[in-house]
Amino acid sequence: MSSALPGLVKAFAWTCRNVVLYGRRNMHAQSHQSDPRILVRRTLARDHRFLAGLLRPGQSVLDVGCGLGAITAGIAKTVGPAGNVIGLDRDETLLQLARTEYRTVSNLEFVRGDAIDLDYHAQFDIVTAARTLQWIAEPALAISQMRKAIQQGGRLVVLDYNHLRNHWSPEPPYGFSKVYQAFLAWRQANCWDNEMAEHLPELFHLAGLDEVESYEQDEVTGRGDPLWSEVMQSLGEQVTRAGFCTETELKEGQQRYYDWSKTGLIKQTLSMQTVVGRVPASAEIFDPS
Repeated sequence: MSSALPGLVKAFAWTCRNVVLYGRRNMHAQSHQSDPRILVRRTLARDHRFLAGLLRPGQSVLDVGCGLGAITAGIAKTVGPAGNVIGLDRDETLLQLARTEYRTVSNLEFVRGDAIDLDYHAQFDIVTAARTLQWIAEPALAISQMRKAIQQGGRLVVLDYNHLRNHWSPEPPYGFSKVYQAFLAWRQANCWDNEMAEHLPELFHLAGLDEVESYEQDEVTGRGDPLWSEVMQSLGEQVTRAGFCTETELKEGQQRYYDWSKTGLIKQTLSMQTVVGRVPASAEIFDPS
């Protein structure tokens, strides 16, 4: 590890913290909410597949950023009645839907909470977050909070994107590419890391985790995939309101992508990694302060 890296990480975190505090007062972009159409399609086996291979009956698991609970319910089914699972999210609307959908799953509970302020101490065999840290301006703090919630010898399992490495075959139309770059710029302005997956291993080490390993988990789809049409619909207003593209550019990008995805798209690759780390067996309860 570079001797300068911890200082750089702290400096970046300080800068982002102040940008975010400013943004909470002045930028609508901070009100990001996940699109239920995207969340409801996800499954444990397909969309968090490395975690699926780690789960065992009887384990206790915390799923941070659980959304509608589709993956969380798969976790509960896998660990079985001897295990227990908590799904945590800051969006009460999504949680209410999750509680209704999975009300008969006895070993599953959904609670409201924030990844950067968890109230758990050495409680879980596994804590996981999928596609969640990309929306947090202080991922180092979130990781330290999740690490604190894990028992000695337990694991932290995080799946996330590197948006700068996403690619399409053939190249998408210019109108969509322009909106995609606006999306990345909007995210950067909120201190949301567009290369979150690449930075996870170092953040795991800084949080005191051992046996840190990274595994490629790209999402590969093809013609007709609706993801980016839905993303532009759900987040486009925030991107335009923040001034990163015009409404005309957004509408043009949406239409061009929709038409191209139905006729021209061959392969879409979303760059993702799962990073796993273990809490040392001799570790004391971690204090992120």
